[in-house]
Amino acid sequence: MADRMTPMQPCIVCHDIAISRGGRTIWSEGTFTIPRGSATAIVGTNGAGKTTLMKAELGLIPLSHGTMTVLGKPAGEMNAHIGYVPQSYASDIDSSLTAEQSVLLGLTGTRFGFHIISKKERDKAREAMEFVGVLDKAPYRLSQLSGGLRQRVAIAQALVSDPELLMLDEPLANLDLASQRSTVHILAKLNRELGMTIQVVAHDLNMLLPILTGAVYLLDGHPHFAKLNEVLDSKLLTHLYGTQVQVVTTPQGDMFVTPNADNIGCNDHPDMHSSSDVAQFHHHEDVRMDDDHAHIDRKGNGQ
Repeated sequence: MADRMTPMQPCIVCHDIAISRGGRTIWSEGTFTIPRGSATAIVGTNGAGKTTLMKAELGLIPLSHGTMTVLGKPAGEMNAHIGYVPQSYASDIDSSLTAEQSVLLGLTGTRFGFHIISKKERDKAREAMEFVGVLDKAPYRLSQLSGGLRQRVAIAQALVSDPELLMLDEPLANLDLASQRSTVHILAKLNRELGMTIQVVAHDLNMLLPILTGAVYLLDGHPHFAKLNEVLDSKLLTHLYGTQVQVVTTPQGDMFVTPNADNIGCNDHPDMHSSSDVAQFHHHEDVRMDDDHAHIDRKGNGQ
């Protein structure tokens, strides 16, 4: 993959943005700047408009008010420099395709009709697959792969064109713990080793905490951006999720977000990992990448 180390310049700049659909305002009064090289989550309750914000950044949904630039241009104009992994990838993609054919769509998907795959295109696809650890699955049909492996194929497809910004909509949804860990480690490599800007729509912050630098949170009908240490506030998260939440720091310095102990056994069911799950993720031990596992050293770098 190409090295994309860049200064902390603006990646996304929003000024007083708002979106309305069907005569209803989804959210409004959004003014914030997300720097390049950051790893940012978009968080909020169901229906708050998280995916809507990401689609607006891609120029797929028009703003009803305000201005937005992405990679220095109006939203939608720099999409060739953006990798996007939709939440619906697993259901939308033709499961009869091989993993390699799927990744190649990241280079050829906008063309119509039959065309010959060049050696350069095939080499780029294989490079992306090797980076995410699925090169050995190249000839397998997607229907033969687990959900975790399909997710890594989806990321490879988004990476094949060397994007400056990688957007992922709920990339950890419906994955088991090992597959979630593998996905997060891939994102960590992209962000820390290549300087790629990462943006993730997420319900659960816990698994992403080790890589996040900030978050856009959709609260009371308005999008806000803040650095991660400002977002990890019990009062803010309680207001955001509508249930009592506490931010816990372990003796090792790891942090996780958990329902307040006073609420255990009540009818609240926040979409969050348990502290034991998060502890497994933060535990700095090597894991081998086979099927849904990534081999990671103590610094979080892929082997």
